[in-house]
Amino acid sequence: MGLQKAGIIIVALIGSLATAQTSKLADLVTEFEADNWALDRTYIVDESDEYYQRFTKFYSDWQKKMADIDFASLSQQGKVDYILLKSLMSKRSYFLDQDYNAFKEVEEVGNFATEIFPFIKERRRGKKPDSKKLAQTLQDATKTIDSEMESWKAKPFKDWQTADKAAELVVSFQKGLEEAYNFYYGYDPDFTWWVEKPYEKLNKKLTAYAEFLKENYSEGSVKDDGSGIIGKPIGEEALKESLALEFIPYTPAELIKTAEEQFEWCKNEMIKASRELGYGDDWKKALEHVKNTYVPAGEQPQAIMDLYSHSVDFIEERDLITLPALAKETWGMKMMSPERQKVSPFFLGGRDIIISYPTMEMDHNDKLMSMRGNNPNFSFPTVQHELLPGHNLQYFMTSRHKSYRRPFYNPFWTEGWSLYWEIILWNKEFPQTPEQKLGMLFWRIHRCARIIFSLKFHLGEMTPQECIDLLVDEVGHEYANAEAEVRRSFTTNYPPLYQLAYMMGGLQFYALRNEMLEKGWTEKEFHDRVMVEGRMPVEILRALLQDLPLNRNYKTKWKFSTEFN
Repeated sequence: MGLQKAGIIIVALIGSLATAQTSKLADLVTEFEADNWALDRTYIVDESDEYYQRFTKFYSDWQKKMADIDFASLSQQGKVDYILLKSLMSKRSYFLDQDYNAFKEVEEVGNFATEIFPFIKERRRGKKPDSKKLAQTLQDATKTIDSEMESWKAKPFKDWQTADKAAELVVSFQKGLEEAYNFYYGYDPDFTWWVEKPYEKLNKKLTAYAEFLKENYSEGSVKDDGSGIIGKPIGEEALKESLALEFIPYTPAELIKTAEEQFEWCKNEMIKASRELGYGDDWKKALEHVKNTYVPAGEQPQAIMDLYSHSVDFIEERDLITLPALAKETWGMKMMSPERQKVSPFFLGGRDIIISYPTMEMDHNDKLMSMRGNNPNFSFPTVQHELLPGHNLQYFMTSRHKSYRRPFYNPFWTEGWSLYWEIILWNKEFPQTPEQKLGMLFWRIHRCARIIFSLKFHLGEMTPQECIDLLVDEVGHEYANAEAEVRRSFTTNYPPLYQLAYMMGGLQFYALRNEMLEKGWTEKEFHDRVMVEGRMPVEILRALLQDLPLNRNYKTKWKFSTEFN
Protein backbone atom coordinates (compact mmCIF):
# COMPACT_ATOMS: atom_id res chain seq x y z
CA MET A 1 0.00 0.00 0.00
CA GLY A 2 1.40 3.41 -0.94
CA LEU A 3 2.15 5.97 1.77
CA GLN A 4 -0.29 8.49 0.30
CA LYS A 5 -3.14 5.94 0.26
CA ALA A 6 -2.27 4.81 3.80
CA GLY A 7 -2.34 8.42 4.97
CA ILE A 8 -5.76 8.98 3.45
CA ILE A 9 -7.10 5.89 5.24
CA ILE A 10 -5.64 7.01 8.59
CA VAL A 11 -7.16 10.48 8.25
CA ALA A 12 -10.52 8.91 7.35
CA LEU A 13 -10.34 6.62 10.40
CA ILE A 14 -9.50 9.51 12.70
CA GLY A 15 -12.41 11.50 11.29
CA SER A 16 -14.69 8.52 11.75
CA LEU A 17 -13.63 8.11 15.38
CA ALA A 18 -14.24 11.80 16.04
CA THR A 19 -17.78 11.69 14.72
CA ALA A 20 -18.44 8.36 16.44
CA GLN A 21 -17.47 9.77 19.86
CA THR A 22 -19.70 8.30 22.54
CA SER A 23 -21.21 10.79 24.93
CA LYS A 24 -20.92 10.28 28.70
CA LEU A 25 -24.68 10.71 28.81
CA ALA A 26 -25.46 7.82 26.44
CA ASP A 27 -26.23 5.43 29.29
CA LEU A 28 -28.27 8.10 31.06
CA VAL A 29 -30.49 8.51 28.00
CA THR A 30 -31.00 4.73 27.90
CA GLU A 31 -31.75 4.68 31.63
CA PHE A 32 -34.37 7.42 31.29
CA GLU A 33 -36.18 5.60 28.51
CA ALA A 34 -36.02 2.28 30.40
CA ASP A 35 -37.45 3.94 33.53
CA ASN A 36 -40.21 5.56 31.49
CA TRP A 37 -41.08 2.23 29.86
CA ALA A 38 -41.09 0.41 33.21
CA LEU A 39 -43.56 2.87 34.70
CA ASP A 40 -45.71 2.88 31.59
CA ARG A 41 -46.15 -0.89 31.66
CA THR A 42 -46.93 -0.80 35.39
CA TYR A 43 -49.49 2.02 35.52
CA ILE A 44 -51.78 0.90 32.72
CA VAL A 45 -54.81 2.94 33.84
CA ASP A 46 -53.45 6.01 32.09
CA GLU A 47 -56.51 8.14 32.83
CA SER A 48 -56.24 8.05 36.61
CA ASP A 49 -54.91 10.33 39.31
CA GLU A 50 -52.43 7.60 40.22
CA TYR A 51 -50.95 7.63 36.71
CA TYR A 52 -50.66 11.41 36.45
CA GLN A 53 -49.14 11.83 39.90
CA ARG A 54 -46.63 9.05 39.37
CA PHE A 55 -45.38 10.46 36.08
CA THR A 56 -45.33 14.01 37.46
CA LYS A 57 -43.01 12.74 40.19
CA PHE A 58 -40.96 10.80 37.64
CA TYR A 59 -40.22 13.89 35.55
CA SER A 60 -39.57 15.99 38.66
CA ASP A 61 -37.07 13.43 39.99
CA TRP A 62 -35.27 13.27 36.66
CA GLN A 63 -35.09 17.06 36.38
CA LYS A 64 -33.34 17.10 39.77
CA LYS A 65 -31.00 14.38 38.55
CA MET A 66 -30.13 16.46 35.48
CA ALA A 67 -29.52 19.54 37.62
CA ASP A 68 -26.77 17.68 39.49
CA ILE A 69 -24.76 17.04 36.31
CA ASP A 70 -21.69 19.25 35.77
CA PHE A 71 -22.67 20.62 32.37
CA ALA A 72 -19.44 22.57 31.85
CA SER A 73 -17.33 19.42 32.10
CA LEU A 74 -19.18 17.67 29.28
CA SER A 75 -17.84 17.32 25.75
CA GLN A 76 -19.83 18.93 22.91
CA GLN A 77 -21.47 15.57 22.26
CA GLY A 78 -22.35 15.33 25.95
CA LYS A 79 -23.74 18.85 26.05
CA VAL A 80 -25.90 18.06 23.04
CA ASP A 81 -27.25 14.94 24.74
CA TYR A 82 -27.90 16.89 27.93
CA ILE A 83 -29.97 19.49 26.05
CA LEU A 84 -31.79 16.80 24.07
CA LEU A 85 -32.65 14.79 27.18
CA LYS A 86 -33.74 17.83 29.13
CA SER A 87 -35.87 18.97 26.19
CA LEU A 88 -37.47 15.53 25.91
CA MET A 89 -38.42 15.65 29.58
CA SER A 90 -39.80 19.16 29.21
CA LYS A 91 -41.88 18.12 26.19
CA ARG A 92 -43.35 15.06 27.89
CA SER A 93 -43.92 16.93 31.15
CA TYR A 94 -45.70 19.78 29.34
CA PHE A 95 -48.15 17.50 27.56
CA LEU A 96 -48.62 15.42 30.71
CA ASP A 97 -49.68 18.61 32.51
CA GLN A 98 -52.04 19.46 29.65
CA ASP A 99 -53.63 16.03 29.85
CA TYR A 100 -53.74 16.13 33.67
CA ASN A 101 -55.59 19.46 33.65
CA ALA A 102 -58.10 18.03 31.16
CA PHE A 103 -58.45 14.95 33.37
CA LYS A 104 -59.22 17.05 36.45
CA GLU A 105 -62.11 18.68 34.60
CA VAL A 106 -63.89 15.34 34.27
CA GLU A 107 -62.54 13.15 37.08
CA GLU A 108 -65.93 13.19 38.82
CA VAL A 109 -67.22 10.71 36.25
CA GLY A 110 -64.93 8.14 37.87
CA ASN A 111 -66.28 8.50 41.40
CA PHE A 112 -67.96 5.09 41.07
CA ALA A 113 -64.52 3.46 40.87
CA THR A 114 -63.06 4.76 44.14
CA GLU A 115 -63.67 1.53 46.07
CA ILE A 116 -62.58 -0.70 43.17
CA PHE A 117 -59.23 0.92 42.37
CA PRO A 118 -57.40 -0.65 45.36
CA PHE A 119 -58.22 -4.07 43.85
CA ILE A 120 -56.45 -3.03 40.61
CA LYS A 121 -53.41 -1.75 42.52
CA GLU A 122 -53.14 -4.77 44.83
CA ARG A 123 -53.42 -7.17 41.89
CA ARG A 124 -49.95 -6.00 40.75
CA ARG A 125 -48.48 -7.91 43.67
CA GLY A 126 -50.96 -10.78 43.56
CA LYS A 127 -52.74 -10.03 46.84
CA LYS A 128 -55.64 -12.43 47.35
CA PRO A 129 -58.82 -10.32 47.27
CA ASP A 130 -61.80 -10.60 49.58
CA SER A 131 -63.91 -11.95 46.73
CA LYS A 132 -67.31 -11.71 48.41
CA LYS A 133 -66.69 -8.08 49.37
CA LEU A 134 -65.32 -7.27 45.92
CA ALA A 135 -68.40 -8.78 44.25
CA GLN A 136 -70.64 -6.49 46.31
CA THR A 137 -68.44 -3.49 45.47
CA LEU A 138 -68.77 -4.21 41.75
CA GLN A 139 -72.51 -4.67 42.13
CA ASP A 140 -72.82 -1.34 43.95
CA ALA A 141 -70.72 0.42 41.30
CA THR A 142 -73.15 -0.71 38.59
CA LYS A 143 -76.03 0.93 40.46
CA THR A 144 -73.97 4.07 41.08
CA ILE A 145 -73.28 4.44 37.35
CA ASP A 146 -77.01 4.33 36.62
CA SER A 147 -77.63 7.27 38.94
CA GLU A 148 -74.54 9.09 37.67
CA MET A 149 -75.74 8.83 34.08
CA GLU A 150 -79.05 10.40 35.07
CA SER A 151 -77.20 13.20 36.84
CA TRP A 152 -74.88 13.93 33.89
CA LYS A 153 -77.79 14.16 31.49
CA ALA A 154 -78.79 17.40 33.19
CA LYS A 155 -75.30 18.91 32.90
CA PRO A 156 -73.71 18.13 29.51
CA PHE A 157 -70.02 18.91 29.04
CA LYS A 158 -69.08 22.26 27.51
CA ASP A 159 -67.74 20.70 24.29
CA TRP A 160 -67.20 17.35 22.61
CA GLN A 161 -63.49 17.33 23.46
CA THR A 162 -64.30 17.36 27.19
CA ALA A 163 -66.91 14.64 26.65
CA ASP A 164 -64.28 12.55 24.86
CA LYS A 165 -61.90 12.93 27.81
CA ALA A 166 -64.62 11.78 30.20
CA ALA A 167 -65.27 8.72 28.07
CA GLU A 168 -61.54 7.98 27.88
CA LEU A 169 -61.36 7.98 31.68
CA VAL A 170 -64.03 5.27 31.87
CA VAL A 171 -62.45 3.20 29.06
CA SER A 172 -59.04 3.41 30.74
CA PHE A 173 -60.49 2.19 34.05
CA GLN A 174 -62.34 -0.59 32.23
CA LYS A 175 -59.04 -1.76 30.72
CA GLY A 176 -57.36 -1.84 34.13
CA LEU A 177 -60.28 -3.70 35.72
CA GLU A 178 -60.31 -6.26 32.92
CA GLU A 179 -56.60 -6.94 33.35
CA ALA A 180 -56.99 -7.47 37.11
CA TYR A 181 -60.08 -9.64 36.68
CA ASN A 182 -58.41 -11.88 34.11
CA PHE A 183 -55.44 -12.37 36.45
CA TYR A 184 -57.60 -14.13 39.07
CA TYR A 185 -60.43 -15.55 36.97
CA GLY A 186 -60.16 -19.31 36.53
CA TYR A 187 -57.15 -19.55 38.86
CA ASP A 188 -58.81 -18.55 42.13
CA PRO A 189 -62.02 -20.65 42.58
CA ASP A 190 -63.40 -18.36 45.29
CA PHE A 191 -62.84 -15.29 43.14
CA THR A 192 -64.37 -16.92 40.06
CA TRP A 193 -67.47 -18.08 41.96
CA TRP A 194 -68.20 -14.66 43.55
CA VAL A 195 -66.98 -12.11 41.04
CA GLU A 196 -67.86 -13.48 37.58
CA LYS A 197 -71.46 -12.25 37.32
CA PRO A 198 -71.02 -8.85 39.04
CA TYR A 199 -67.99 -8.18 36.82
CA GLU A 200 -69.82 -9.07 33.61
CA LYS A 201 -72.67 -6.79 34.60
CA LEU A 202 -70.35 -3.90 35.50
CA ASN A 203 -68.24 -4.35 32.38
CA LYS A 204 -71.33 -4.07 30.19
CA LYS A 205 -72.43 -0.98 32.11
CA LEU A 206 -68.99 0.63 31.70
CA THR A 207 -69.25 0.29 27.93
CA ALA A 208 -72.67 1.97 27.99
CA TYR A 209 -71.40 4.70 30.34
CA ALA A 210 -68.45 5.55 28.11
CA GLU A 211 -70.68 5.71 25.04
CA PHE A 212 -73.13 7.97 26.88
CA LEU A 213 -70.41 10.34 28.13
CA LYS A 214 -68.87 10.66 24.67
CA GLU A 215 -72.12 12.10 23.29
CA ASN A 216 -73.08 14.16 26.35
CA TYR A 217 -71.93 17.63 25.30
CA SER A 218 -73.43 21.03 24.59
CA GLU A 219 -75.46 21.35 21.39
CA GLY A 220 -73.37 24.42 20.55
CA SER A 221 -70.21 22.31 20.18
CA VAL A 222 -69.70 21.14 16.58
CA LYS A 223 -67.96 17.77 16.38
CA ASP A 224 -68.37 16.92 12.70
CA ASP A 225 -68.40 19.64 10.03
CA GLY A 226 -69.91 17.20 7.56
CA SER A 227 -66.63 15.71 6.36
CA GLY A 228 -66.79 12.82 8.81
CA ILE A 229 -63.26 13.74 9.96
CA ILE A 230 -63.02 14.55 13.65
CA GLY A 231 -59.77 16.01 14.98
CA LYS A 232 -58.85 17.89 18.13
CA PRO A 233 -57.36 21.39 17.64
CA ILE A 234 -54.80 22.14 20.35
CA GLY A 235 -54.97 25.96 20.19
CA GLU A 236 -52.42 28.71 19.70
CA GLU A 237 -50.74 28.51 23.11
CA ALA A 238 -50.02 24.78 22.81
CA LEU A 239 -48.83 25.28 19.21
CA LYS A 240 -46.33 27.94 20.27
CA GLU A 241 -45.05 25.80 23.12
CA SER A 242 -44.77 22.78 20.83
CA LEU A 243 -42.74 24.77 18.32
CA ALA A 244 -40.36 26.01 21.01
CA LEU A 245 -39.90 22.47 22.34
CA GLU A 246 -39.02 21.30 18.80
CA PHE A 247 -36.49 24.17 18.43
CA ILE A 248 -38.48 26.09 15.84
CA PRO A 249 -38.17 29.83 16.70
CA TYR A 250 -41.13 30.98 14.61
CA THR A 251 -44.77 31.66 15.45
CA PRO A 252 -47.62 29.84 13.70
CA ALA A 253 -48.45 33.06 11.83
CA GLU A 254 -44.85 33.38 10.56
CA LEU A 255 -44.84 29.76 9.40
CA ILE A 256 -48.13 30.19 7.56
CA LYS A 257 -46.75 33.29 5.83
CA THR A 258 -43.64 31.36 4.74
CA ALA A 259 -45.78 28.49 3.46
CA GLU A 260 -47.94 30.90 1.46
CA GLU A 261 -44.82 32.42 -0.14
CA GLN A 262 -43.46 28.98 -1.04
CA PHE A 263 -46.91 28.02 -2.30
CA GLU A 264 -46.84 30.91 -4.78
CA TRP A 265 -43.34 29.94 -5.97
CA CYS A 266 -44.57 26.41 -6.63
CA LYS A 267 -47.66 27.67 -8.47
CA ASN A 268 -45.52 29.86 -10.75
CA GLU A 269 -43.21 26.94 -11.53
CA MET A 270 -46.21 24.73 -12.28
CA ILE A 271 -47.45 27.32 -14.79
CA LYS A 272 -44.02 27.26 -16.48
CA ALA A 273 -44.20 23.46 -16.78
CA SER A 274 -47.80 23.74 -17.99
CA ARG A 275 -46.69 26.05 -20.78
CA GLU A 276 -44.02 23.52 -21.78
CA LEU A 277 -46.77 20.93 -22.18
CA GLY A 278 -48.88 23.27 -24.29
CA TYR A 279 -51.59 24.00 -21.71
CA GLY A 280 -50.66 27.66 -21.24
CA ASP A 281 -51.38 28.99 -17.76
CA ASP A 282 -53.97 26.30 -17.04
CA TRP A 283 -51.78 24.25 -14.72
CA LYS A 284 -54.77 22.17 -13.60
CA LYS A 285 -55.24 20.82 -17.13
CA ALA A 286 -51.52 20.05 -17.27
CA LEU A 287 -51.85 18.23 -13.94
CA GLU A 288 -54.76 16.21 -15.33
CA HIS A 289 -52.50 15.19 -18.21
CA VAL A 290 -49.85 14.03 -15.73
CA LYS A 291 -52.36 12.10 -13.60
CA ASN A 292 -53.30 10.06 -16.63
CA THR A 293 -49.75 8.81 -17.11
CA TYR A 294 -50.45 6.05 -14.57
CA VAL A 295 -49.31 2.51 -15.32
CA PRO A 296 -51.71 -0.44 -15.69
CA ALA A 297 -52.74 -2.44 -12.64
CA GLY A 298 -50.02 -4.94 -11.73
CA GLU A 299 -47.18 -2.88 -13.16
CA GLN A 300 -46.68 -0.38 -10.33
CA PRO A 301 -43.97 -2.38 -8.49
CA GLN A 302 -41.77 -2.41 -11.60
CA ALA A 303 -42.43 1.31 -12.14
CA ILE A 304 -41.31 2.00 -8.56
CA MET A 305 -38.19 -0.12 -9.05
CA ASP A 306 -37.31 1.79 -12.21
CA LEU A 307 -37.70 5.12 -10.40
CA TYR A 308 -35.57 3.86 -7.51
CA SER A 309 -32.73 2.77 -9.82
CA HIS A 310 -32.85 6.07 -11.71
CA SER A 311 -32.64 8.20 -8.55
CA VAL A 312 -29.86 6.12 -6.96
CA ASP A 313 -27.81 6.28 -10.16
CA PHE A 314 -28.33 10.05 -10.33
CA ILE A 315 -27.18 10.54 -6.72
CA GLU A 316 -24.18 8.22 -6.91
CA GLU A 317 -22.98 9.63 -10.21
CA ARG A 318 -22.71 13.01 -8.44
CA ASP A 319 -21.16 11.47 -5.30
CA LEU A 320 -23.63 13.27 -3.03
CA ILE A 321 -23.77 10.75 -0.15
CA THR A 322 -22.49 7.34 0.86
CA LEU A 323 -25.15 4.68 0.24
CA PRO A 324 -23.94 1.48 2.00
CA ALA A 325 -24.13 -1.64 -0.16
CA LEU A 326 -26.11 -3.46 2.54
CA ALA A 327 -28.67 -0.64 2.66
CA LYS A 328 -29.16 -1.00 -1.09
CA GLU A 329 -29.44 -4.76 -0.72
CA THR A 330 -31.87 -5.09 2.19
CA TRP A 331 -34.78 -2.68 1.67
CA GLY A 332 -38.10 -4.40 1.09
CA MET A 333 -41.26 -3.89 -0.95
CA LYS A 334 -44.84 -4.43 0.22
CA MET A 335 -48.35 -3.71 -1.08
CA MET A 336 -50.71 -1.56 0.98
CA SER A 337 -54.09 -2.91 2.03
CA PRO A 338 -57.28 -1.21 0.77
CA GLU A 339 -58.17 -0.32 4.38
CA ARG A 340 -54.87 1.42 4.98
CA GLN A 341 -55.20 3.32 1.71
CA LYS A 342 -58.18 5.14 3.25
CA VAL A 343 -55.72 7.10 5.41
CA SER A 344 -52.53 6.66 3.34
CA PRO A 345 -53.48 7.07 -0.33
CA PHE A 346 -49.83 7.34 -1.43
CA PHE A 347 -47.00 4.93 -0.84
CA LEU A 348 -45.08 4.97 2.44
CA GLY A 349 -41.55 3.99 3.28
CA GLY A 350 -38.95 3.23 5.89
CA ARG A 351 -37.48 -0.22 6.25
CA ASP A 352 -39.71 -1.13 3.29
CA ILE A 353 -41.49 0.79 0.57
CA ILE A 354 -45.23 0.17 0.87
CA ILE A 355 -46.95 0.62 -2.48
CA SER A 356 -50.42 2.13 -2.66
CA TYR A 357 -52.29 0.96 -5.76
CA PRO A 358 -55.77 -0.43 -6.48
CA THR A 359 -56.88 -3.92 -5.51
CA MET A 360 -59.67 -5.93 -7.09
CA GLU A 361 -62.28 -5.31 -4.37
CA MET A 362 -62.02 -1.50 -4.55
CA ASP A 363 -64.79 0.59 -6.12
CA HIS A 364 -64.15 1.59 -9.76
CA ASN A 365 -63.81 5.30 -8.96
CA ASP A 366 -61.48 4.56 -6.04
CA LYS A 367 -59.33 2.44 -8.34
CA LEU A 368 -58.95 5.32 -10.79
CA MET A 369 -58.21 7.84 -8.05
CA SER A 370 -55.51 5.57 -6.61
CA MET A 371 -53.88 5.03 -10.01
CA ARG A 372 -54.08 8.70 -11.00
CA GLY A 373 -52.69 9.81 -7.63
CA ASN A 374 -49.79 7.35 -7.82
CA ASN A 375 -48.71 7.90 -11.42
CA PRO A 376 -44.95 7.60 -12.10
CA ASN A 377 -44.47 11.36 -12.40
CA PHE A 378 -46.06 11.99 -9.00
CA SER A 379 -43.90 9.18 -7.65
CA PHE A 380 -40.79 10.57 -9.36
CA PRO A 381 -39.67 12.73 -6.38
CA THR A 382 -40.91 10.47 -3.60
CA VAL A 383 -39.33 7.06 -4.17
CA GLN A 384 -36.01 8.42 -2.91
CA HIS A 385 -37.96 10.24 -0.16
CA GLU A 386 -39.08 6.84 1.15
CA LEU A 387 -36.00 4.73 0.32
CA LEU A 388 -32.45 5.99 -0.33
CA PRO A 389 -31.26 8.48 0.75
CA GLY A 390 -34.53 9.16 2.62
CA HIS A 391 -36.30 7.16 5.30
CA ASN A 392 -34.76 3.78 4.55
CA LEU A 393 -31.25 5.18 4.91
CA GLN A 394 -32.30 6.98 8.10
CA TYR A 395 -33.50 3.72 9.65
CA PHE A 396 -30.41 1.89 8.43
CA MET A 397 -27.93 4.41 9.81
CA THR A 398 -29.65 5.24 13.12
CA SER A 399 -29.73 1.52 13.90
CA ARG A 400 -25.94 1.48 13.60
CA HIS A 401 -24.77 4.91 14.77
CA LYS A 402 -25.67 6.54 18.09
CA SER A 403 -28.78 4.40 18.35
CA TYR A 404 -29.23 5.60 21.94
CA ARG A 405 -30.50 8.87 20.42
CA ARG A 406 -33.63 7.12 19.18
CA PRO A 407 -35.82 8.82 21.85
CA PHE A 408 -34.90 12.19 20.33
CA TYR A 409 -36.87 11.35 17.19
CA ASN A 410 -38.70 14.34 15.78
CA PRO A 411 -40.52 14.82 12.46
CA PHE A 412 -38.41 17.85 11.48
CA TRP A 413 -35.36 15.57 11.33
CA THR A 414 -37.18 12.55 9.90
CA GLU A 415 -39.47 14.10 7.30
CA GLY A 416 -37.32 17.19 6.86
CA TRP A 417 -34.35 15.11 5.69
CA SER A 418 -36.39 13.35 3.01
CA LEU A 419 -38.00 16.61 1.86
CA TYR A 420 -34.55 18.24 1.80
CA TRP A 421 -33.50 15.71 -0.85
CA GLU A 422 -36.43 16.74 -3.02
CA ILE A 423 -35.16 20.33 -2.86
CA ILE A 424 -31.58 19.28 -3.63
CA LEU A 425 -32.58 17.11 -6.57
CA TRP A 426 -34.80 19.80 -8.05
CA ASN A 427 -31.92 22.28 -7.88
CA LYS A 428 -29.64 19.74 -9.59
CA GLU A 429 -32.14 19.43 -12.47
CA PHE A 430 -33.22 15.91 -11.59
CA PRO A 431 -36.55 16.38 -13.40
CA GLN A 432 -36.01 16.65 -17.14
CA THR A 433 -39.50 16.54 -18.63
CA PRO A 434 -42.38 18.93 -17.86
CA GLU A 435 -44.33 15.92 -16.53
CA GLN A 436 -41.53 15.12 -14.09
CA LYS A 437 -41.35 18.77 -13.06
CA LEU A 438 -45.09 18.85 -12.39
CA GLY A 439 -44.75 15.64 -10.39
CA MET A 440 -42.10 17.18 -8.16
CA LEU A 441 -43.96 20.49 -7.87
CA PHE A 442 -47.21 18.73 -6.99
CA TRP A 443 -45.59 17.32 -3.88
CA ARG A 444 -43.74 20.53 -3.05
CA ILE A 445 -46.94 22.56 -3.17
CA HIS A 446 -48.70 19.83 -1.22
CA ARG A 447 -46.16 20.22 1.62
CA CYS A 448 -46.80 23.99 1.61
CA ALA A 449 -50.53 23.35 1.83
CA ARG A 450 -49.94 20.95 4.73
CA ILE A 451 -48.39 23.77 6.75
CA ILE A 452 -51.28 26.09 6.00
CA PHE A 453 -54.16 23.72 6.67
CA SER A 454 -52.67 21.92 9.69
CA LEU A 455 -51.74 25.11 11.53
CA LYS A 456 -55.01 26.84 10.68
CA PHE A 457 -56.93 23.78 11.83
CA HIS A 458 -55.16 23.76 15.20
CA LEU A 459 -55.69 27.53 15.48
CA GLY A 460 -59.40 26.96 14.90
CA GLU A 461 -59.34 28.86 11.59
CA MET A 462 -60.12 25.95 9.23
CA THR A 463 -62.42 22.93 9.43
CA PRO A 464 -61.51 19.49 8.06
CA GLN A 465 -63.81 20.05 5.07
CA GLU A 466 -62.09 23.33 4.28
CA CYS A 467 -58.76 21.50 4.47
CA ILE A 468 -60.00 18.93 1.95
CA ASP A 469 -61.26 21.68 -0.36
CA LEU A 470 -57.87 23.42 -0.22
CA LEU A 471 -56.08 20.25 -1.33
CA VAL A 472 -58.56 19.64 -4.15
CA ASP A 473 -58.96 23.21 -5.43
CA GLU A 474 -55.50 24.67 -4.85
CA VAL A 475 -53.18 21.66 -5.00
CA GLY A 476 -54.96 19.44 -7.50
CA HIS A 477 -55.63 16.32 -5.41
CA GLU A 478 -58.20 13.70 -6.29
CA TYR A 479 -61.02 14.18 -3.74
CA ALA A 480 -60.65 10.75 -2.11
CA ASN A 481 -56.90 11.26 -1.77
CA ALA A 482 -57.39 14.73 -0.25
CA GLU A 483 -59.91 13.32 2.20
CA ALA A 484 -57.49 10.56 3.20
CA GLU A 485 -54.67 13.09 3.68
CA VAL A 486 -56.78 15.22 6.03
CA ARG A 487 -58.01 12.16 7.91
CA ARG A 488 -54.41 11.01 8.29
CA SER A 489 -53.41 14.43 9.61
CA PHE A 490 -56.06 14.75 12.30
CA THR A 491 -57.42 11.35 13.30
CA THR A 492 -54.29 9.19 13.62
CA ASN A 493 -51.36 9.31 16.04
CA TYR A 494 -49.47 11.97 14.11
CA PRO A 495 -48.61 14.91 16.42
CA PRO A 496 -49.94 18.41 15.59
CA LEU A 497 -46.64 19.63 14.11
CA TYR A 498 -46.06 16.60 11.93
CA GLN A 499 -47.48 17.97 8.68
CA LEU A 500 -45.55 21.25 8.81
CA ALA A 501 -42.34 19.39 9.67
CA TYR A 502 -41.78 18.19 6.09
CA MET A 503 -41.19 21.59 4.55
CA MET A 504 -39.82 23.35 7.62
CA GLY A 505 -37.43 20.53 8.43
CA GLY A 506 -36.33 20.49 4.80
CA LEU A 507 -35.66 24.22 4.91
CA GLN A 508 -33.65 23.77 8.11
CA PHE A 509 -31.45 21.13 6.51
CA TYR A 510 -31.08 23.25 3.39
CA ALA A 511 -30.04 26.30 5.41
CA LEU A 512 -27.55 24.22 7.41
CA ARG A 513 -26.16 22.70 4.22
CA ASN A 514 -25.49 26.16 2.83
CA GLU A 515 -23.72 27.21 6.02
CA MET A 516 -21.50 24.13 6.02
CA LEU A 517 -20.61 24.55 2.34
CA GLU A 518 -19.53 28.13 3.11
CA LYS A 519 -17.24 26.66 5.78
CA GLY A 520 -15.53 24.47 3.20
CA TRP A 521 -17.40 21.20 3.62
CA THR A 522 -18.44 19.17 0.60
CA GLU A 523 -22.04 18.10 0.19
CA LYS A 524 -21.04 14.48 0.73
CA GLU A 525 -19.20 15.30 3.97
CA PHE A 526 -22.27 17.11 5.26
CA HIS A 527 -24.71 14.38 4.25
CA ASP A 528 -22.58 11.56 5.65
CA ARG A 529 -22.06 13.37 8.95
CA VAL A 530 -25.80 13.96 9.41
CA MET A 531 -26.43 10.24 9.04
CA VAL A 532 -23.98 9.20 11.78
CA GLU A 533 -25.07 11.71 14.43
CA GLY A 534 -28.52 10.24 14.99
CA ARG A 535 -31.90 11.82 15.52
CA MET A 536 -32.15 15.34 16.93
CA PRO A 537 -33.60 18.78 16.14
CA VAL A 538 -31.71 20.36 13.25
CA GLU A 539 -30.79 23.43 15.31
CA ILE A 540 -28.98 21.19 17.83
CA LEU A 541 -27.29 19.30 14.99
CA ARG A 542 -26.05 22.68 13.74
CA ALA A 543 -24.56 23.46 17.16
CA LEU A 544 -22.82 20.07 17.15
CA LEU A 545 -21.38 20.36 13.64
CA GLN A 546 -20.25 23.94 14.14
CA ASP A 547 -19.12 23.51 17.77
CA LEU A 548 -21.30 26.43 18.86
CA PRO A 549 -21.56 27.55 22.51
CA LEU A 550 -24.25 25.70 24.46
CA ASN A 551 -25.66 26.13 27.95
CA ARG A 552 -27.78 23.85 30.10
CA ASN A 553 -30.88 26.02 29.59
CA TYR A 554 -30.46 26.39 25.83
CA LYS A 555 -33.52 27.72 24.00
CA THR A 556 -34.25 27.87 20.29
CA LYS A 557 -32.86 30.94 18.53
CA TRP A 558 -31.65 29.90 15.05
CA LYS A 559 -33.68 31.91 12.53
CA PHE A 560 -32.91 29.62 9.61
CA SER A 561 -33.48 30.81 6.09
CA THR A 562 -36.85 29.98 4.59
CA GLU A 563 -35.58 30.15 1.00
CA PHE A 564 -34.96 26.96 -0.95
CA ASN A 565 -33.37 28.34 -4.11
